Amino acid sequence: MYHLTRLSRQNSPIVITLRTRHLSTATATTTGSTLHDRYTFKPPPSLSPSPENPNDSATKPNKKKPKPKYRPPSSLDPTNRKLVRSNLPFDFRFSYTESSPVVRPIGLREPKYSPFGPGRVDRPWTGVCAPAVNPRVESLEGDEDPLLEEKRKQEREWIQGDPLSTAERKALVLQCGRTKTKRQINIGRDGLTHNMLNDIHNHWKFAEAVRIKCMGVPTVDMKNVCTQLEDKTFGKVVSEHGGTIILYRGRNYNPKKRPVIPLMLWKPHEPVYPRLVKTTIDGLNVQETKEMRKRGLAVPALTKLAKNGFYAYLVPMVRDAFLSCELVRIDCQGLERSDYKKIGCKLRDLVPCILVTFDKEQIVVWRGKDYKPSEDDECFTEDRRQSFDDFNSDLSAGEDQEHAELNSSSLSD
Repeated sequence: MYHLTRLSRQNSPIVITLRTRHLSTATATTTGSTLHDRYTFKPPPSLSPSPENPNDSATKPNKKKPKPKYRPPSSLDPTNRKLVRSNLPFDFRFSYTESSPVVRPIGLREPKYSPFGPGRVDRPWTGVCAPAVNPRVESLEGDEDPLLEEKRKQEREWIQGDPLSTAERKALVLQCGRTKTKRQINIGRDGLTHNMLNDIHNHWKFAEAVRIKCMGVPTVDMKNVCTQLEDKTFGKVVSEHGGTIILYRGRNYNPKKRPVIPLMLWKPHEPVYPRLVKTTIDGLNVQETKEMRKRGLAVPALTKLAKNGFYAYLVPMVRDAFLSCELVRIDCQGLERSDYKKIGCKLRDLVPCILVTFDKEQIVVWRGKDYKPSEDDECFTEDRRQSFDDFNSDLSAGEDQEHAELNSSSLSD
């Protein structure tokens, strides 16, 4: 009886049906995979499994297109915009006071990407500047085209018109005083940059003069700052005192006919220049150079420079110190390394002197073996300095008189 029951269970229809389904499923899977592998068979949509979520259907009528990814502009993209053409008769540089066309770099830190942007200016970028003339002209190596300089001079003379009287200059300075207006342009470690020219012309829309405050590295050579301001903006420096410059736009200046100044979109990398401090100083051997650097760091500091200070007194101080000692040390603790390197480079050209070391945030300079005191002790010419001094004395006298009148009126009240 037990054996009959066992046989009947083995031959039951339920077990046979399960075995048949298993075999059919395995056969279908094997056949489908074989067809897909051999003939790249794709089942029709009717046989594909339906999605679990009906909202994820592939044929959704109101499905939004994906937003295209951001692609930065490239110089290889075709652009239909017109090139900006500027008639300014000088080379475009990032900084006009902290770079010199005389000193040639020995290399570039990046490819020659124009900081004005691709396809925006009609002047090619050479890695240092955007020249006003064709950079392939071989006859203008090192020197500027004299025709450009003459053109700038004529245009500036026409814009300025008749010279200002003392009363007009005094009125402009009082108009740009701190108590009258808060409009001001600050010049920092980068000096007079290219985009500042556009800022100056924007200020000249609303006033005849603009106040410019110089701080830090450019104040070592204020004469160069005033010269570049007048040369690049065609304006006139009315007053210069303590790093504050009043720049007049001119009698014939028309804001509607201002020059076209394309803006730089980023700051280009500075090129590679020759080393300021050499391994051995000229005229000395290696051992003598090492001893001089040790003695220079042990010399008492002539002065300590403050961050973003006014350094116009530095050149006369170093010249006076060279009359009594051959080594001068300037304490630059707290300043950026690039800042006191620029200051040392300016001292080398203005004093003149020989750079010894920049170690331990110090500037050590040597007067050299055959030192002769420089005759050009003033940053400005004698007539210009005299006019500034007379004007400042008259201005201070006028301010004292105005304060006295105000005090007398307050006492009477």
